[in-house]
Amino acid sequence: MRTQTTSYVARLFAGDLSAFGGPATDEAVAGHIRAEQMSLVLGYSVGIMLANACNAIVLAVALWQSPDRVPALIWAAAVAGAAVGFGLQSHVARRITKPQFVSRRAMYRLVRNAFILGAAWGIVPVAFFADASSGGQLVITCLCAGMLAGGALAFATIPIAAIAFTAPIFLGIAICLGQNGDLAFLLIAFLVVVYGSVLLRGVFVNSFSFARRVMRQIEAERTVRLDPLTHLPNRVAFNETLDAALKRLALSGEEFAVLLLDLDRFKEVNDQFGHPAGDEFLVLVASRLQRCTRAAEHVARIGGDEFALVMANLTRPEDALEIAERFVAAFSEPFQIEGRQIVGATSVGIVLAPRDGNTPLDLMKNADAALYRAKKAGPGTVCFFEQADDRSSRERKALRADLAGAIARNELFLVFQPFLDLGTNRITGFEALLRWHHPSRGLVPPSEFIPVAEETGLIHEIGEWVIRRACATLADWPEDIRVAVNFSAAQFHNTAILQTIVQALAEARIAPHRLEIEITESMLLSKYGSAATVLNALLELGVTLALDDFGTGFSSLTYLRKLPFSRIKIDQSFIRDMLVQPDCAAIVKSVISLARDLRIGAVAEGVETADQLEYLRQISCDEVQGYLISRPVAADGVMALLETKKYRAIYAA
Repeated sequence: MRTQTTSYVARLFAGDLSAFGGPATDEAVAGHIRAEQMSLVLGYSVGIMLANACNAIVLAVALWQSPDRVPALIWAAAVAGAAVGFGLQSHVARRITKPQFVSRRAMYRLVRNAFILGAAWGIVPVAFFADASSGGQLVITCLCAGMLAGGALAFATIPIAAIAFTAPIFLGIAICLGQNGDLAFLLIAFLVVVYGSVLLRGVFVNSFSFARRVMRQIEAERTVRLDPLTHLPNRVAFNETLDAALKRLALSGEEFAVLLLDLDRFKEVNDQFGHPAGDEFLVLVASRLQRCTRAAEHVARIGGDEFALVMANLTRPEDALEIAERFVAAFSEPFQIEGRQIVGATSVGIVLAPRDGNTPLDLMKNADAALYRAKKAGPGTVCFFEQADDRSSRERKALRADLAGAIARNELFLVFQPFLDLGTNRITGFEALLRWHHPSRGLVPPSEFIPVAEETGLIHEIGEWVIRRACATLADWPEDIRVAVNFSAAQFHNTAILQTIVQALAEARIAPHRLEIEITESMLLSKYGSAATVLNALLELGVTLALDDFGTGFSSLTYLRKLPFSRIKIDQSFIRDMLVQPDCAAIVKSVISLARDLRIGAVAEGVETADQLEYLRQISCDEVQGYLISRPVAADGVMALLETKKYRAIYAA
């Protein structure tokens, strides 16, 4: 019972209308309603405070001849001064962007201030009415009646504040008029009670109607500002929150932080377990993230697996770091989805305003740069923005701009690394490797420009160029030599690549089986659903397929059953350590044995020593590739490499 009473009192003085039988709301909606109520009060407060100051001056003039002149002057000076001061504060507060959420504590302060002001006016009839002249009594009566009406207007949407303001005035009038005993005064007291009751009833009716209108507005806005899947604010709502924070920063200097999050394993979950599981994963993630924030703040989902938070009223950077670490810790426990345990992780980039920017564009650009560095450092990393991030971001943008014209400027070229058949000790083909010679940067590593090409969509244009150039080069080689071309995962979104391959083969007049497409396990895992059509069409065309980086992905055997690969390429990480780590040697032997049983060729990547080559020969590996055989050579060096006899001389059994 005591707990219920305490809860009721807390709701009552927080302005919660459910305490008066009005509509019940959760704290988030109640905070939004309080924000709207506070905004209206601030809208009236400047005029009301000026009226208070004017009324105090009028009262002092009316009591100038009264024996209570000195106390009246002191009272009038105090009330007028306080009214002017509060009015100035309200004027400044109105210039600041309206908050989306107001706490209970702020409403407590409003109710307290309303009571103090009402008590100040409630003292007037008790202290000054009896000794005032008839004219002074009339002024006091009019002023008290006016303050009752003004209070009802100012607090028309907040019943508890209206009661707190008017109750002391009612009490003062009742004490004053009741002590006199004159019938006229009793009639005036009766009228005051009637008018006051009408005013308070109007306050209740208006406040209930106002709350329901705000609730309908919130519900309508949710369709525009709420993510339908996670029920978190969406990008529209986030942008509005960010704009409001920037306006508060400009007007009052209130600093804030922006936290940008990206889920590190969402694509794996989405593609391995299906989109329904991916959606459920996002819902669970959203719930955990929201529990990490303060009551007045909401994580927003601004993209597929991207979330963001504006931390308002930031007092120190460590507060933002603390929230970010909570976000990371929220992924420590696996997620239970459809009877499975799924492990997730997130990386977080943080910017501080105004230190890292004072426009939405700068802040989000820098937050993205900080997040990029966090993701490169590994899952669960939190990074504040640094100037080096901005330089890195500008370099990436410059790289994207330069890459767009690289083909037209003939800056891209192919080099070819051979495959050596261990059975015949002869070269059977070459892998085409893309290179970019930048006019000022020099050779740009593929690990830098391929991700940029995938992000921008340039990978489709570049991929078509690679196919055409590789086929054209292959036309000059012996007919028993093949060329292998790596396919990016992004290329499987472009079905036009099939037409490009058909045209390239026709223009070069080469047999389809001489073109080999290399795809990775990780690509199959993340893109197989959309790649099936392209892969099957390639097989029907007669192009051969090789599974690259075997052993580093997931569910490899499943894909070996689904797609008739011609070759399996054993990842170089296993080849590098197979002579010193028994587990790597066991994996290599097992893969070669599996390939032999499936009648698939096995290719060892990254062979760099004669001992590695001899071991692979002993365990019957089909082909090898690596620096020991040859570094990648330009197209004009391929024929010379094919004509050399060194492979027979050096690597003969």
